[in-house]
Amino acid sequence: MFKKIVITLMAVALLVFFGGALYYWNQISLPVSSDETEVLLTIKQGEGVKEIAANLISDNLIRSQFWFETYVYFDRSETKFVAGNYILRPDMNIRDIVNTIKSGKAADEEKITLLEGWDISEIGDYLESENIVSKSDFIKATQTTDTHLIIPDKDYDFLSDKPKDQGLEGYLFPDTYRIYSDANSVDIIEKTLDNFNLKFTDQMKADAVAGQMSTYEIITLASIIEKEVRTDEDRRIAAGIFYDRLNLGVALQSDATVNYVTGKQELQPSADDLQVENLYNTYKYEGLPPGPICNPSLSSMMAAIYPEKSEYFYFLTKPDGTTVFSKTYEEHLENKRRYLQ
Repeated sequence: MFKKIVITLMAVALLVFFGGALYYWNQISLPVSSDETEVLLTIKQGEGVKEIAANLISDNLIRSQFWFETYVYFDRSETKFVAGNYILRPDMNIRDIVNTIKSGKAADEEKITLLEGWDISEIGDYLESENIVSKSDFIKATQTTDTHLIIPDKDYDFLSDKPKDQGLEGYLFPDTYRIYSDANSVDIIEKTLDNFNLKFTDQMKADAVAGQMSTYEIITLASIIEKEVRTDEDRRIAAGIFYDRLNLGVALQSDATVNYVTGKQELQPSADDLQVENLYNTYKYEGLPPGPICNPSLSSMMAAIYPEKSEYFYFLTKPDGTTVFSKTYEEHLENKRRYLQ
């Protein structure tokens, strides 16, 4: 009888032990969320585990201060933390976070800002001017037609309808990014694609399909809208005009696409410019150009997906950046004479 009691108690103890171990493992392995947004955590010289844990809670990077401190205790990591700035994410679990902040691989506080409407060449100019990467190296990396060749461990579903011969123009999401001091071109491209994946939602994709537009077509149209129009409301109206032209088989006649070909920044391209033989010249060729002409903002993407129907069929951009819409070609010509000559 006594032997049975001892065996039973041992079995219960083992169950409790293994149950507790499993619960502990789940607590340190479960991230706060699947959010991949980067958060910069600063660990100051002399800062202890409690202060670090409190900051992690404040930044919504861990679920429990208790389990963080418990893991640090068992991992004997407290004396291994290195002061510095670390890029963390809510989709990292406690083990990932501890390994990062004891690695000593601190992030540089330097930020890079990729402006809305920049094309790949302009981004390359900026990155080279900041002594981050060379323009030629960046452009070469963005010319990849298959991201698995440069980022083998990630699948980007939004690229699935991209023509096989096209690079990444249009998908380098404009935003401010924090980078490591030794970041290369692929690191930067990966950040922009990850951000695009977050910002271009499943609902947006579904609504684009409902409007009989592929993601690639939406990005191409959004890139034109980005270069042509400034405000959210005007972008939706301009998008509506472009859709009317596409549906009627009328050339888009976008000055921005001509500038993309010539490399100029003209409000009104010359007569010679309008005759340039190039598929991106939407004065000569109907429909969308072969691909995006820049990397558009979320606002322009939204306009391309959710255009506003109006009575207008023409528009132009004044020197001060404002947009003037016209119902008829005669009215459009008058606006040209008034504002562009």
